[in-house]
Amino acid sequence: MTEIKTPPAPRRSVPLWAQIIIWAGLLGLLVVVALSLLKAQQPMIKVGAAVPNFTVPFYDGYGFNGAKEVEFSSLRGKVVLINFWASWCIPCEQEAADLQKVWEAYQPGGEVIFLGIDYVDTPIKGMAYLTKFSITYPNGPDLQESISPIFNRNMGVPETYFVDRNGLLRFIQIGPFNSVAEIRAIVDPLLAEK
Repeated sequence: MTEIKTPPAPRRSVPLWAQIIIWAGLLGLLVVVALSLLKAQQPMIKVGAAVPNFTVPFYDGYGFNGAKEVEFSSLRGKVVLINFWASWCIPCEQEAADLQKVWEAYQPGGEVIFLGIDYVDTPIKGMAYLTKFSITYPNGPDLQESISPIFNRNMGVPETYFVDRNGLLRFIQIGPFNSVAEIRAIVDPLLAEK
């Protein structure tokens, strides 16, 4: 028996117009991804811009004036320090005592408010951290990460944002503070402004 060989089917090439559409689509997708990554690296609010309103739900025993939550807009007229931290964060532990000391110094005057925001943590571990470092200023979790996107946090913790009496972001500290004096050097000038 002789074997009959069938010639291979002719290879169909993709028409030029289809290739152009495919490459244009891929290029468009790359541009969208690049722009998204660039935007993710920049804060949603920049120094000098107004901080949008948000609500902080507090851990039990860590409320503000006995409230279980606070709207940021209700703090207008006060200097606000917003500190993002986590129980698993070693640099956060390095600044915890200094933040508490500064809070104790400013708290009696009522003109400076600290808001601790526990980022990507469990309530049990967050509460243990607050107890371990004898933190007394208002603190709460960032439930469903609804607060951190306002600041477009993507550098890690700790991060601290200083807001003036008019609700304008005035300073961003990425990483831990090294001393009480370093924190006061940012807060005191904001307090002096009327």
